[in-house]
Amino acid sequence: MNILVCIKQVPDDSIEVHLGADGTPAIADITKVVNAFDTYALEMATRLKENLGDDTQITVLCVGPDEAKNSLKNCLAVGGDFATLAWDPAFDGSDSLGVATILKDAIASLEAEKGAFDLIFTGKEATDAALGQTGIILADLLGDGVITNVIDIQVEDGKATAKQETEEGYRTVVSATPCVLTVSKPEYEPRYPTIKNKMAARKKPIDTLAADLLADAADVGTTGAKVVTLKVYEPPKKAAGVKVQEESDEDSALKAIAMMVEAKVLG
Repeated sequence: MNILVCIKQVPDDSIEVHLGADGTPAIADITKVVNAFDTYALEMATRLKENLGDDTQITVLCVGPDEAKNSLKNCLAVGGDFATLAWDPAFDGSDSLGVATILKDAIASLEAEKGAFDLIFTGKEATDAALGQTGIILADLLGDGVITNVIDIQVEDGKATAKQETEEGYRTVVSATPCVLTVSKPEYEPRYPTIKNKMAARKKPIDTLAADLLADAADVGTTGAKVVTLKVYEPPKKAAGVKVQEESDEDSALKAIAMMVEAKVLG
């Protein structure tokens, strides 16, 4: 089986981001990591590969600048067999449709070399923008089926059977392959790379796709973007709480009630 996992490099979401003087998120000095939902997608693909056997291979694809090679190396250390970076300065500022268009053309180029992909995994959304659109648009551009919010997957006889997360719980959904799977958080965590796998990943090449093999510049980047973010807002800062500490717990409770009545929080 031939599997593709699409990843995005994003700012570390464990670090609080603030707006810079120009009104955009100040992320230049924040460490970049693989999008969390993409790590779940890669782990799910890797577990599937382990179940299916040695004939299964995983290619990891990223649309991003040269620094994203570090993220691809990390993916090679935890299950990826091959890695490809697709980038050109003209891609900067692409919206979800633009990124999906680049991915579609990159997939066509990879399939000409490696054969058709049976499954294409993506995270359900990126932690930086949280739009959740790219995987769905990609499936439409490819003419493939798509199952969203996948938390488990089995493949047999040319069909992918997925456990799909819903607001009420989950349901079982089946799609013919090839198909696109957007992955939510499963019941397990992504594995950590061993030192041996890290060393092996360092020696593996990162293939690059030239811009002339990819999307028309008019369809991507800020020029081709159909959706543009006009302004970004920070959430309002919460006022500091008031600590009430009297001589006894009863006095503290009475004082707190009196303060809330005065503030018209209580009638």
